[in-house]
Amino acid sequence: MNQTAIPTSSLPENVLITGATGFIGKLLVATMLKQGKQVTVLTRNTRQASAMFGGKVHCVSSMKELPIDQKIDVIVNLAGARILGARWTEHRKSVLRLSRVGLTKSVVDWIARAQIKPRLLLSASAIGYYGIQAQEDDTPLTEDSKPQAIFMSQLCQEWEAAAGAASEYGVQVRIMRFGFVLGKQGSLPLMMLPVRLGLGGALGSGRQWLSWIHVEDILKGMTFLWDQPDLSQPVLAFNFTAPQVVRQKQFMQIAAQILHRPCFIPTPAWPIRLLLGEQADLLLEGQHVMPAALEKMGFQFAFPELKAALKNLL
Repeated sequence: MNQTAIPTSSLPENVLITGATGFIGKLLVATMLKQGKQVTVLTRNTRQASAMFGGKVHCVSSMKELPIDQKIDVIVNLAGARILGARWTEHRKSVLRLSRVGLTKSVVDWIARAQIKPRLLLSASAIGYYGIQAQEDDTPLTEDSKPQAIFMSQLCQEWEAAAGAASEYGVQVRIMRFGFVLGKQGSLPLMMLPVRLGLGGALGSGRQWLSWIHVEDILKGMTFLWDQPDLSQPVLAFNFTAPQVVRQKQFMQIAAQILHRPCFIPTPAWPIRLLLGEQADLLLEGQHVMPAALEKMGFQFAFPELKAALKNLL
């Protein structure tokens, strides 16, 4: 994953990163350190995180540990419990809300107390904000498209609202609605396992839209927003998805072609719904999401097309 250099932010600033030990967070910390930034990470296991980053970062286990006179220029908020896994019981939903909405509120509470306010908050969200889209509906979803009254959308709405509250203290807030992130870690290796075994195929109908993005473009997009001058709106949302959207079956076919494997064994929808319940919509339904705001601002994707992105990773 070294073909495309991540542009360097021009400012030697202090950055606080939540979710730093996750898939995207680890790559972001490495990028920030290479750029000469002073990095503080919020993590439940400070000893493990310090060892992970070679003692080059400052670790705190809660926002209360961060002094209010500490200068933090930019906060990148990536924290959140893994959404795909255990069924969405009421308890699980409360865990997901606490790990996203609750933690984000603690970050904003610190901003309210801080003697020197950060200039920018980059806060993660997801394209789940848009809910689900009918498979026969080809309408591109942009940042202006409406959310829905279902859990995955409501979770993102609450998460974004919590982050947006930082604007009350003069902080520019940029919401990053991530699509399916492709990388050598994360969900892609597990998704590719049946393909590598020659058992790949469509999930359900395979016609659901799959909006994806290469992790390198996640990092590049963050740096792009980092260096933008203050815009007129204090809170703006950006779809972090590649401009090429594909059907799920097409995604699997391209991956199988790259790996020189067959791709003809479908997975029926009903066992997935039986196992995951409401959560199955993450796999069986989709959204045709376009990065309208980033493209309007002139952002250039390193991997705008799926085949090149998967070749780089597989």
